[in-house]
Parts: sequence; structure tokens; C-alpha cells
Amino acid sequence: MAGNGNGNGNGEFSFGNGTARNGLAKIQTTHKKQNGICHDDSGPPVNAQTIDELHSLQKKKSAPTTPIKGTQGAFAPISDELRQKQQLQSISASLASLTRETGPKVVKGDPARKSETPKHVTHEHHHFTPTISVSDSSLKFTHILYNLSPAELYEQAIKYEKGSFITETGALATLSGAKTGRSPRDKRVVRDETTEDDLWWGKGSPNIEMDEQTFLVNRERAVDYLNSLDKVFVNDQFLNWDPENKIKVRIVSARAYHSLFMHNMCIRPTPEELENFGTPDFTIYNAGQFPCNRFTHYMTSSTSIDLNLARREMVILGTQYAGEMKKGLFSVMHYLMPKRQILSLHSGCNMGKDGDVALFFGLSGTGKTTLSTDHNRYLIGDDEHCWSENGVSNIEGGCYAKCIDLSREKEPDIWNAIKFGTVLENVVFDEHTREVDYSAKFVTENTRAAYPIEYIPNAKIPCVGPHPKNVILLACDAFGVLPPVSKLSLAQTMYHFISGYTALVAGTEEGVKEPQATFSACFGAAFIMLHPTKYAAMLAEKMMKHGATGWLVNTGWSGGSYGSGNRIKLPYTRKIIDAIHSGSLLDANYKKTEVFGLEIPIEVEGVPSEILDPVNTWSDKNAYEGTLLKLAALFKNNFATFTNYKIGKDNKLTKEILAAGPNF
Repeated sequence: MAGNGNGNGNGEFSFGNGTARNGLAKIQTTHKKQNGICHDDSGPPVNAQTIDELHSLQKKKSAPTTPIKGTQGAFAPISDELRQKQQLQSISASLASLTRETGPKVVKGDPARKSETPKHVTHEHHHFTPTISVSDSSLKFTHILYNLSPAELYEQAIKYEKGSFITETGALATLSGAKTGRSPRDKRVVRDETTEDDLWWGKGSPNIEMDEQTFLVNRERAVDYLNSLDKVFVNDQFLNWDPENKIKVRIVSARAYHSLFMHNMCIRPTPEELENFGTPDFTIYNAGQFPCNRFTHYMTSSTSIDLNLARREMVILGTQYAGEMKKGLFSVMHYLMPKRQILSLHSGCNMGKDGDVALFFGLSGTGKTTLSTDHNRYLIGDDEHCWSENGVSNIEGGCYAKCIDLSREKEPDIWNAIKFGTVLENVVFDEHTREVDYSAKFVTENTRAAYPIEYIPNAKIPCVGPHPKNVILLACDAFGVLPPVSKLSLAQTMYHFISGYTALVAGTEEGVKEPQATFSACFGAAFIMLHPTKYAAMLAEKMMKHGATGWLVNTGWSGGSYGSGNRIKLPYTRKIIDAIHSGSLLDANYKKTEVFGLEIPIEVEGVPSEILDPVNTWSDKNAYEGTLLKLAALFKNNFATFTNYKIGKDNKLTKEILAAGPNF
């Protein structure tokens, strides 16, 4: 032991006999050479002279994860620099003002990174003489944050967007501003030569018209706003998993929240697809933080969502609710796809292990999400689909689920999908733990989660399947007079598809609750562009061609209306759906009901036979008859909107559809 501070003879250390200038003993260190107990584990110094250089070493350049075809195909490979230049020229052209012949100066990257020297690109016009004075916005750079990853978008949202937080499970919680839902009365479509004869206009139509000049005014307002910003987010993505019919979309937005939302909801391109993206088929200009001009023709509020199908453009002003982009593109698909003889559908879709596909239609509260999500079947999609000659395909790359009162027990798949990468809209959470309270409605009842479809464990990737075997129309009948399940003829399928019925429970002034019928054409009236009978005729044609069967399933009340009867038990409904999937319900014996003329089975395995005919469950038969006739009258009154539209040879198809409705 070297108690006097001298070396111990092992070469470990020594104070020596002398002292330092400050009077402290000198410390001498040497390396143990004999048995390697002490060794030098220091590495060479980092190859950086400044902290910025050190940080630059932290990130490596992204490389494509898919092979580049090289000289195969129509185009020879081009350099990264030229490809990036072409990308920026395309984006600059998208952001070009209609009154100027060039787009803004654009450069990739975050303007906060001051060390980067911008290399701008403008939309090329080599011999351009300006006809108007140069604006301030044309003198500045617009930084393009192009197809950022979720991690990068998290950083942007947390840094720059107030109200953005990371929740306990890793999701990004954000706020959509004053608007927490869609604004259907502020959504307009340009009526011009392109749309005059094609679109559904007039009574009952969701299409509110505007002229092209007004659209261009709003477009200019949106583009000028976006160009005035230091940075904008640009997403280049796809719609429709069918490779023969996919649509290229470009979304230009001002918020990381919007960019991440669309990253999740649209189909994400591979690096190779992105490099060869080219010119988009449709462009969204989301300037939702900026209002429209109330003095502009057609404007009734500070919000306007405008579609121009001839220009293939959409403009959003005065609302930051991200669902406007999703449903706006769905409306576009409802226009573009039928022109290719492809049926666009507001439905859920799943597939059994034997390849049998089922479509689920239903309004809010009917159980569409619950019943189409089946752990024994693959999920193709939860909301938007196409039915082409190739089969069915999901339009989207993600899911947009309601979160109000969400629980792990009721919706385990949605619960588990709320993790890193997911956008949570307008939810309430604990300020310290960031645990979300899904029952809280302080901001809105319309709380939502947007996540990639691959977050669902049994999602089928790619999201395509063969032709459907079953078409299931769901109704939550709070009147309690529709049977739990009915087999439909083609004409009946068309009639109930066009009707799009469910019933909600509403409170009266005295607090007495009673059913309120709700009809939404094609189970998505707010999004359809053509007359409902056109979609219905396409549906019937495809069902007949591919041998699909239509079913009407009531997930609502039995034994009386709401307040006196009881909700049909979910296990019974699941047994019915299972019997539809297996094909056993096709082999059942049927009888026809009065008034609606529905074919109902005598028995279904696992379901009490007495509930299959609703009249059996009512103790007051007179009350049943009266309620049945009341609902039938509501159906007839609703359908009167569609009777003036004639389809089929000699209007035969229209007459067949009308005859398939209630008869009394």
C-alpha cells in the first residue's frame, strides 16, 4: 500500500517526491502494460471544427430503399441535382400566381437552418419581360419542406405550432382552430362546361355552385398567402391502391399538422416513385389560416372550400380542419372514377382468408367501423373504396377514426394505433402526464385520430381485393320496425343504397326522446358529385356481373322504438354478419315482410328466431303497424327528390327502383 503517496511499483500512479507550484502533489499517470487492467479507450477526435459541423455528422443523407430502374424503360437515369431541380420547378409552377408568368423562388429546406445557402429555382422562362411591377414576395425565397418524415413534422409542429404536444403514447396532439368539423355549406364547385351536364345540381345536391372567376380570386388569395410565408409544406402522394388507376396528388399547406395528416391519409410513395413523380393530377392549396374575402361573390362566411374540376385544383380558406382535405379529395374521386367506369364508394371493406370480400355501408352510429373490423378477416379499408374491373381497392393510405369515448376494451385496434406518427385532433390530455382523456368534450365531440393503415395489425397491404361477394347496408333503426337482417334484390339494394337511411335519437324540449330519421344518399351525400342514381346503377351492374348479394342489416332497436324497445345485441349482429360471410345465410328459408317487402330468414344460427321478424317482438301490434307506416312514409318523402331523374331504357330502371320501395 502506498500510504505515503509514492508509486506502488506497478506503474499505476505516483505523487512523486515533489510538489506542484500551487503546493499540491503532482499526479503522474501511466498505463498498465503487464495485464491490461488499465487501457486507453479514447478514440480519435471528431472530424469537426464547430458545433454546427458536429451536428451535421449526426444525420446521414437518405438513400432510396427501392432500386432505380436505370436505363430500363422510357427514361435514362438523371442526376440527383437535376431531379431536385425538376421537382422544385414543378412546385414553383404549382405556386405560380395567375397574374405572373413565373412561380416564386423556391428552395428546399427549413429556413431556420441559417447555415444553408439557398439554391433557388423558379419556373423557367428564359426571355421574360415583366408586364407588372415586381412584388415583395417575388424578391424572397419560399422554403419548401418536401415530403417530410413524421419525425421531422413532429419537430416542426412542436417548435412552431402552438397547441402541438406529444402525448403519453407518442401521438402528436394538435388543434384544428375555430373549426372542429367540416363546413359543408361553404364547400363550392365551379360550374362550367366541364361540370354543367355531368354534376348533380339543384334540390338535394351537395354541390353548391360558383363561377370560375370567383374560384380564381380565391386561388390567387390562397397562393399569395402561401408565397408570403417563409416556408410551406409540400406532399406529393397517391390516391387509390389500384396501380392502374392511382391518382397523383400534391398538397401545399402552411402547417406541419396538415402535412402529417395527409402523410397518413394518402398513399405514401416509395423513394423511387417520389423521384419520378412529375406533374400532379390534382393539387390542394391549403391556406386555411387565412380567411376568404367576405365581399367576394358567393362568399357567405370567412370560410370557403372550392373545387375546380377543370383545373384539377382545390382551394381552402378560413378553416384549419384537416378533414376538409380528405373529404375534398374523396369528392374528386367521386367525379374522376366514374368517368373510367369505376365505382367510388363510401364504405368499409374487409376480406376473409378464402378471398371473399364484403362491403359495409352505414352512417354514423350504425356500427360500420365495429363490424367491418374483424380479427378473423383482413381489413382492406375503413372508409373510401373503388370497385373496378380489377376488383376493390382502398382509395386512402390511412384511417380517420373517431376518438370520443374511445377505450381499449371497445376498440383495441384503434387504441393501439394511437402511437408515434398518429395525429390526434382536438383531444384533451393531462398537462403533466400527457395522458389523453377520450371522454372529454371541452374542445369538441368530434375528436379524431389519423394514422397509417398499417398500424392496424390485420390490414391487407397492398389494400386491394377481388370482387365483392356481399354488399351490406347498415341501418340503426331507432323506430324498431326493420328486421335484424334482410336479403335484398338488386332493385331493393339500389333503393336502400340511394336512401342511405339510419335513425338518430334526439331530445325534445320536454326531455322526451324520440327517433329522428336521417337519409344520406349513397351513404355519403356530402361527397357525391353525380346524381345518386348513377352510382346506384353502377353498383347494381357490378353486383349482377360478379354475383354479389345485397343485405340490409338493422343494428338498432327491437321490440319497440327507442325508449320502449331494446337495442339489438351486438353478439347477435355479429352472428348475422358471420352467417353472411360464410354463405350459410344464402341457404336459409325466407319469408316476406309487409309494407317494405323484405326477405327475412326463418332462422340464423346463434340468433333467437323470434327477433328475426320485428312484429313478433312488439307487444302492441297496433303501435307496430303505425310506426311501420310512419317510417315507410318518411322513406317515400325522402325518395321523391330522386324520382325526377330518369335512367335506363324507357325509364325502366327508375320504375324498378321505385317499385322496390315500401308499398302501402
